[in-house]
Amino acid sequence: SVQIDDFVWIAARVTILPGVKIGHGALVAAGSVVSTDVSPMDIVAGNPECTISIRRSTLEYDTKFFPYLR
Repeated sequence: SVQIDDFVWIAARVTILPGVKIGHGALVAAGSVVSTDVSPMDIVAGNPECTISIRRSTLEYDTKFFPYLR
């Protein structure tokens, strides 16, 4: 089974192989093939994936959603 933590962004056409864990806040670039675990806050790309950078963010999102119709 695949485990995907919170705040992960997976782009289009990504292939994730069975048994892989994608850590908190990781980003997987488009067209990547993920065959090993991805560490938290890593940016990975390629076939097979390799770490190209690390995200420097607090990942604190504040949604200001106000519905017009109730």
